[in-house]
Amino acid sequence: MKKFLRLAVLMALVSCGGGERTAPRNLDNACAILDERPHYLRALEATERRWGIPRNVLMATIHQESKFIGNAKTPHKFALGIIPMGRQSSAYGYSQAIDGTWDDYRKATGRFGAKRTRFDDAADFMGWYMNEAVSRHGVSPYDATSLYLAYHEGLAGYGRGTHLQKAWLMRVAANVGERSQTYQNQLIYCGKL
Repeated sequence: MKKFLRLAVLMALVSCGGGERTAPRNLDNACAILDERPHYLRALEATERRWGIPRNVLMATIHQESKFIGNAKTPHKFALGIIPMGRQSSAYGYSQAIDGTWDDYRKATGRFGAKRTRFDDAADFMGWYMNEAVSRHGVSPYDATSLYLAYHEGLAGYGRGTHLQKAWLMRVAANVGERSQTYQNQLIYCGKL
């Protein structure tokens, strides 16, 4: 009976996909986030080595997209204000990647077992996608504001300048840029950069 119970608990943990359901306690301090979740640092370092996107840029984008919640979903849409009509998009997980783009990433990188609810996979996805913006559009890997705009609008939309007509998005991207700079300063101070 004990073996069966252990197996059931193990299966339940595996089926969760590894994503934390709660955010770290202090989202305003990059060092506190990494102290609370040391596996984040290992994943961010690996992504930075592989794709050249700095960890502070990745962290600021993850903060904006999911607040570091592994199973984050977009809000529901409602008809007539009361009838649920599904989610606003298929965006899911730490990276809020949509289904089609996530599938493109898995095919391009050969990471077919990657899950949006696992931090290391989500960070790698973001690094891959942002590296595409660097390659295709000449965005600096240190420019969190522009990388966020390309991430939000898609590479084609960013190339067409769709973000330029969205004042709200420009403000959000500026906030991501400011948070990235704050995170960078904090990571330098605590020796994690």
